[in-house]
Amino acid sequence: MTDTPDNAAPAAAGAAPQQQPINSRVLAQYIRDMSFENILAQKGVKGDAQPEIQVQVNLDARKRQADHQFEVITKLNITSKTKANAEPLFVLEIEYAGVFHVEGVPEEQMHPYLLIECPRITFPFLRRIVSDVTRDGGFPALNLETIDFLALYRAELARRAEADKAKATVN
Repeated sequence: MTDTPDNAAPAAAGAAPQQQPINSRVLAQYIRDMSFENILAQKGVKGDAQPEIQVQVNLDARKRQADHQFEVITKLNITSKTKANAEPLFVLEIEYAGVFHVEGVPEEQMHPYLLIECPRITFPFLRRIVSDVTRDGGFPALNLETIDFLALYRAELARRAEADKAKATVN
């Protein structure tokens, strides 16, 4: 075994500079807006109330005034209707935000980082809120399946590319 001094030259001459490590932390999480409407209790439902749940997910990210701070918002629109005749049972709309301090992410990778990694971090907390609200609203607790934020991001990029292509062919 050989000892090398602390100031030894790197083994590979001309080695690429090391990328700055990613420093990311959650500064805050909060509900920006929430609405729960229990339609079943208001109007009642005839027959079997076997639910069919639909979940729509939207993401938004914005830079805050402080350096390296971003707000990432996960928006869920959850509707429950009866399977038999599509009568609404409940509607839950929620915007859940996380404030993140992010350093060390290259500029060209910041957008996907904010819309994939950040919602992935806050999702378990949002899932618990949805479960509690539906249970407290008189329904069985709704335990959301894990959301694949990478697939959502790729789908949005594909949708935007198609929209741009359609816009280009019109002009």
